[in-house]
Amino acid sequence: MEEIVSRFDPARPVLIAGPTASGKSALALAIAEQQGGVIINADAIQVFDDWRVLTARPSVEDEARAPHALYGHIPGTQAYSVGHWLREVGPLLPGDRPIFVGGTGLYLTALTEGLADIPPTPPQVRAEGEALLQEKGLAAMIAQLDAASLARIDQQNPARVARAWEVLQATGRGIADWQDDTPPPLLPLAEAQPLVLDAPKDWLTPRIETRFRQMVKTGALDEARANRATWSPTLPSAKAIGAAELMAHLDGDISLDDAIDRATILTRQFAKRQRTWFRARMGAWPKLSPAELA
Repeated sequence: MEEIVSRFDPARPVLIAGPTASGKSALALAIAEQQGGVIINADAIQVFDDWRVLTARPSVEDEARAPHALYGHIPGTQAYSVGHWLREVGPLLPGDRPIFVGGTGLYLTALTEGLADIPPTPPQVRAEGEALLQEKGLAAMIAQLDAASLARIDQQNPARVARAWEVLQATGRGIADWQDDTPPPLLPLAEAQPLVLDAPKDWLTPRIETRFRQMVKTGALDEARANRATWSPTLPSAKAIGAAELMAHLDGDISLDDAIDRATILTRQFAKRQRTWFRARMGAWPKLSPAELA
């Protein structure tokens, strides 16, 4: 680990991406302890305050070893987006050297590439779009899009088409126009030291298969009990993998072993999506095998 840390310039920001259970947080902590800096969360679920163990947020002990920011500071009932995150990151950049770490690729690409400031879609517009898709199909939605956006989006992807349609209906501007008007990034990639922990499936899967059971042993089930009275699957923090399964166990619907097995499968699927994102959007980032961190 010390040799890997020595590869980083202590004067420049660090960006660490990687799938769940790949050792990102341990590397960030080692860099902060040996070279200084503040560890800034780039994980969309670790911002919430109601799940520490389940979301693998740094422990209280780890937080005491180096400065941390944007962890567990948002109520689980409050919506939080990449736009919120960027607005909170901005004031942190002029301070101590930032060490960004997380598995939410969109946060890191928005930081280094910029993010179009598209207003939120009103619920009624989304409902109209869903009705249009259901009643007339994807072709009808495509027919209403502007040419520039049509040329840019994947027309075979209903989610991409629906997003473009919603933006046009809600703002009167095509999504391509919004994207072309993207402000400059807060931290251009050339000014940072990016790294992707490239964890192969055969290395990562065994770690994932033992990790959730270990989380249960170290407090995840206690967290679920503490959150049970206010739990709802509609909460923003309910996206934490394993939360619904632990609640189902507490309700007597499934055994603890079944909850662990289901959560493990969901984690493997999530890690696969993360790896796909990193290959598609961070292909030029330097890569490191997490096995080298051992």
